[in-house]
Amino acid sequence: MTKHQAWSAERIPDQAGRLFVVTGANSGLGLATARALAHRGGRVVLAVRDEAKGRRAVAELTAEQPGASLEVRRLDLADLDSVRAFAERLRSDGLRPDVLVNNAGVLAPPRTLSAQGHELQFAANHLGHFALTGLLLDLLAGGTDPRVVTVSSANHRQGRFHFDDLTGERGYSPMGRYNQSKLANAVFGRELHRRLTVAGSPVRSLLAHPGYAATGIQAGSVGPVKLLFGRLLLPLAQTPARGALPQLFAATAPDALGGQFIGPGGMGELRGAPKVVRLAPRATDAETARRLWELSERLTDVRFAL
Repeated sequence: MTKHQAWSAERIPDQAGRLFVVTGANSGLGLATARALAHRGGRVVLAVRDEAKGRRAVAELTAEQPGASLEVRRLDLADLDSVRAFAERLRSDGLRPDVLVNNAGVLAPPRTLSAQGHELQFAANHLGHFALTGLLLDLLAGGTDPRVVTVSSANHRQGRFHFDDLTGERGYSPMGRYNQSKLANAVFGRELHRRLTVAGSPVRSLLAHPGYAATGIQAGSVGPVKLLFGRLLLPLAQTPARGALPQLFAATAPDALGGQFIGPGGMGELRGAPKVVRLAPRATDAETARRLWELSERLTDVRFAL
């Protein structure tokens, strides 16, 4: 495997002329990603559920980097109507993204259903990003060095699909459903790479995970998850700026290859500089990929133009 121990944000190439869409960019990894991309001259659309928080994030970044090219647009990934509206507005405004960073995530909330009746973590973490990618793919294909970066987690290795109980009606474990959603991210990113390759598309699909970073995602969690990751282990966490390095590498490094999974290179992939890490065998299983893809098409009513 190729290692990138020395890679840091200072090594991001000049991004002038490239447009990035970063989901969940008002805080945590998304904000750190937007900051680094803007610092290297990239134009960034902060796709956020709460526009007020997005505007505060832009004000913060602009104060740090006067003249940075930043824009806030509303996107609620748990609501497929919002996903479609976001994509349609981007298209009607003539914006052609070069890179889509599927970053936003929900971690271990109480059992909640989305606007369309899907379990919240599966909806926001996977279905929303699946739909958004499909709706923007033709625009991305015309971009400069176009890429889709989907943020998964090392936890995808503990994930199992509950295809017979996707809403969690018969059994709901907050962390188990999070792991399922992160496995879905991994399967999607890898299968997208395969399909893009077969189609001869210029778009690259890559996966990334941050290790353990203090991002605030634990705020909506419940019970032991919130206590463990939001308090007890917090001193061991790396900063959002460090946690964002794998997805920044995937989005910008000239030698990042489609299909790669980029994570921290330190012990247990908890922290450290980016390197290529392994996907769980079930994340590369062809039958699982086919089943998830067809299910996702049916639940989102989105077909990829490949």
